Amino acid sequence: MTSSTLTDLIINDTQVGTGKAAEKGALITCKYTGKLADGTVFDSSDTFQVVISAKRVIQGWYMGIIGDNPMCVGGKRQLSVPANLGYGERQIGEKIPPHSDLFFDIELLEVLTRDD
Repeated sequence: MTSSTLTDLIINDTQVGTGKAAEKGALITCKYTGKLADGTVFDSSDTFQVVISAKRVIQGWYMGIIGDNPMCVGGKRQLSVPANLGYGERQIGEKIPPHSDLFFDIELLEVLTRDD
């Protein structure tokens, strides 16, 4: 069993975006890679679209993309997500064991809101 070592979400902007800010309910398009603590890539996408809400993504993404410091288009961000803000005690497929901390490199490509 893998045990979680992270206790809090860690957000690291590697490039600050200058475009539209992500907000709750927006349709975002991003490029991302997700890794486990040992560096194993469990998922990646060059054009991932999702409506950003607490019900559609893990808490670590929700808080890390639209939390206190919303991500803006053009930005690149690293998220270190403790297990309790990821999938917790659940195993996800063959690649994500229970209690796994997750590490994401995210590039925000587009934000669409109802105003657009």
